[in-house]
Amino acid sequence: MEKRNFTTVSIPQPLADKTKKFIEGTGFTSLSSFVEYLLREIISDKAAKGKDSNRKTNEDVQDLEDRLRRLGYM
Repeated sequence: MEKRNFTTVSIPQPLADKTKKFIEGTGFTSLSSFVEYLLREIISDKAAKGKDSNRKTNEDVQDLEDRLRRLGYM
């Protein structure tokens, strides 16, 4: 079995608390698993659209803001 390495990402405590409440009753077992899911979705979505994932456009920023707004973070 391959050993996975992890890193720490800091977010404001109120956002963490709101997110924990948001994922209650879902299949996500932790805040970390939810954030990992979101990042994978965003990155795979960009790859599927054929965009260079290292180059951010105004459209990319707007898309991310729209997603966060729909989730209640903005």
